[in-house]
Amino acid sequence: MADSRPNILFMLADDHACQAIGAYGSVVNKTPNLDRIARDGAAFDQSFCCNSICSPSRASILTGKHSHVNGQLAWEEFDGSQTTYPKLLQATGYNTAIVGKWHLKSAPTGFDYWEVLTGQGHYYNPDYRTPDGTARREGYTPDISTDLMLKWLDSGRDPDKPFAAMCHFKAPHRPWAPAPRFFDLFADHDIPVPDTVSDDYKNRSIVLRQNKMQVNRDFYWEFDLKVKDPGPNRHRFMPDAWSIGPRMYEEARMTPGQRETWLAWNERRNGDISTRKYGDEELSRWALQRYLKDYLRCIAAIDDNVGRLLDYLDRTGLAENTLVVYCSDQGFYLGEHGWFDKRWMFEESMWMPLLMRWPGQIEPGTRYQQLVQNIDYAPFLLEVAGLETPDEMHGTSIMPIIKDGDDIHDSLYYHYYDHGGHGVPRHDGVRTDRYKLIHFYSVGEFNLFDLAQDPQEMNSVHENPAYTKVLADMTKLYYELRDRFDVPDEYGPDSA
Repeated sequence: MADSRPNILFMLADDHACQAIGAYGSVVNKTPNLDRIARDGAAFDQSFCCNSICSPSRASILTGKHSHVNGQLAWEEFDGSQTTYPKLLQATGYNTAIVGKWHLKSAPTGFDYWEVLTGQGHYYNPDYRTPDGTARREGYTPDISTDLMLKWLDSGRDPDKPFAAMCHFKAPHRPWAPAPRFFDLFADHDIPVPDTVSDDYKNRSIVLRQNKMQVNRDFYWEFDLKVKDPGPNRHRFMPDAWSIGPRMYEEARMTPGQRETWLAWNERRNGDISTRKYGDEELSRWALQRYLKDYLRCIAAIDDNVGRLLDYLDRTGLAENTLVVYCSDQGFYLGEHGWFDKRWMFEESMWMPLLMRWPGQIEPGTRYQQLVQNIDYAPFLLEVAGLETPDEMHGTSIMPIIKDGDDIHDSLYYHYYDHGGHGVPRHDGVRTDRYKLIHFYSVGEFNLFDLAQDPQEMNSVHENPAYTKVLADMTKLYYELRDRFDVPDEYGPDSA
């Protein structure tokens, strides 16, 4: 007799900002297929990560644990012997599969089928790691990963078992290399830029000014901006001597035909950048638009492929018994505070998209306002399959929110453990529905934000007498959560 437990299709993007999804009110792009998930299901408006960097977030999703316990603080090799939700699903009869970006160095465990990108992966002609070795596949990576997933869903799985399939997109991670079919998207207009793009970092910790992720300064000319010869403008951005080397450049991966199309496009859109010296403000605006448009073009490919997967489920009748989840490993800056990238505990990088469609369980068009964190995904997916949450997991199942509208958290703990990447120091903190306390422990400084009064986090109120009690309460909560999760003393609160 076939197992009737729900199927799970879990789709994970890399660095997809909530503010670049229509369902979250995007003013910069349209995402009709992602919006379809929200329209037919739900959007979680307060879903956050516990460590805003790719590999650690992926490990927290798999294990339901904070980074210092699952061992993935930054770029370590993931310990695949530990408990993960795919392992538990597989052990209880689920067919499990993962394709696309893995970025955890060790081989995937707990999967009946896997083909994952090597390292960060590439946008063009990527290498996929398999149990039998590495294979290069020609094409555009989000399309290829979707092709592999559709093939497995259609003919690679056991139809008598429920499936738990993970389709992980490389996009829209740096270096933001779009597919040819989207080269001209946004070519006829500029993308709206955030109000905080010219942030001067006053009224907050001094460490913010030490960042190395500014959109008016810290791009690489060729790797990020796709300009080989900036001519008289080369003084403004970074020269292309990036430490990861030329092997990461997408152009080096391309077939002659792909390269010809790519170079022609870049020559056409570069205009006079290599011959005319731009003014400082003009060049800053130019670079920000170049970044934003390429980033959003990569998202267009994700939306395309999400539509292909949804169409398959609908066409085959699988949709009625399949939980569909779409999320990203963290948020991203689209010029907010003058930044690109992530890492900080500020809203744009801590805030993760979380969209779900689950017929019969989630009412179409639902908006959930309860606090959710990526460590909650594993307990939730286990409960969907009828399994209990292991004691070792830090997260809490999202099911009470869906079933009864209950809160599962009154506060969330965050910790960024990498030291100095993009000029972002280690820091941790706590977020409630209204307040956020960040401890920049390398300089021994707390910042407090009232998210109701200051949603853009432009002014810390930690020295404001009107917030004395709030600061005391949040500080107490901060230390309580550090104790609850056994955070080692070497990572704050008093270490440098």
